[in-house]
Amino acid sequence: MTTTLTDPAPSVTPDAAVHNPRAVERLVTGQATRDGDGVKLTRVLTQPLQRRLDPFLMLDAFGSDDADDYIGGFPDHPHRGFETVTYMIAGRMRHRDSAGNEGLLENGGVQWMTAGRGIIHSELPEQEQGRMEGFQLWLNLPAADKMGTPGYRDIPTGEIPELRLAGASVRVIAGASHGVAGAVQKAHTEPLYLDLHLEPGATFEQPLPAGHNAFVYVYRGELEIDGGAARTSVPRERMAVLANAADRDGVRLQAGPQGARALLIAGRPLDEPIAQYGPFVMNKQAEIFQAVEDFRAGKFGVPPGR
Repeated sequence: MTTTLTDPAPSVTPDAAVHNPRAVERLVTGQATRDGDGVKLTRVLTQPLQRRLDPFLMLDAFGSDDADDYIGGFPDHPHRGFETVTYMIAGRMRHRDSAGNEGLLENGGVQWMTAGRGIIHSELPEQEQGRMEGFQLWLNLPAADKMGTPGYRDIPTGEIPELRLAGASVRVIAGASHGVAGAVQKAHTEPLYLDLHLEPGATFEQPLPAGHNAFVYVYRGELEIDGGAARTSVPRERMAVLANAADRDGVRLQAGPQGARALLIAGRPLDEPIAQYGPFVMNKQAEIFQAVEDFRAGKFGVPPGR
C-alpha cells in the first residue's frame, strides 16, 4: 500500500512540525563481525548500548555483492524473550521455524518474529549470486510477555505504507509518521521504524515523545542533524544516538549534497533489568539458566527439517 500526501510546506505537514529538535549525543561506528555460518555483517547497536537505547537490544547491518559473505546464512538457532525485525533491502532469504512457519523475505520486505517463550528458526539465502543487503533489529519484550506464545509475520514490500513529502520518501515500517500508520504497532514499546530516502538537500522532521530513546543510522550518503544550537554531520555507516531532554519534541534531518538513506528508530523504554546470554534475553540470570535448560531439553520444539 502506498499513501501519498500533498504537502504545501517545504518538508513537513503542519501537525508534524518539530519546534525544538533533539541534538546528537554521540556518533557510533559499528563493529565488523561474522555471525551464523560466517555471514559478514556490521554490529551497529552493541550490548553496551542496550541500557541507553532500551528497548532496542541490537542492530546488525549486512550488505555484500560477494556470495561468500552471506551464502552460509543462519542455520537452526534458538531465541527467547524478545522480537527480531529483519528488513531486506536487496536479496532473498528463506525463514523456517519450529512452530511450522515458513516464508520468503524479499526486496523491501520485513519479517517480524516474536520469539516469546522460545523458538528455533533458520534464515538461509535463496540466491547464489548478486547483492544481499538489509538489517536485523532486536526489540526487547516486557517481562509479562517474555514467556508468551511465539509469533511470526511476513510483511511484503507492497504492504509497507509509504509517505511522500517534498524531497522525501518514507517507508513506515512501525509506528506512524505525518499521519500515516506503519505496518506494525506495538503497545508496550511503541516502536517507530522509518526508512528515509532523502533527495540532495531535502529536510525531514519527525516528532518524538521526549521520553523515547531514538537513533539514526545512515546507510547511503550523509545527512546533518539539526539540534538547534548545533548541527552534527552523520556520514555513511554511522549511528547517531539522539540526546534525551524533556524540552525536545523531535528530530530534524537534512540530506547532504548526494542525498541520504537512513533508518530512524525510536521506542518507549521498558526500564526493566536485562539479562542476556547469546540468543536468550530475560530479566534475571535464573531465567537465563532456565532458558538454556529448556532448549537442551527440547522444549523449544523440533528444529526445522528434523
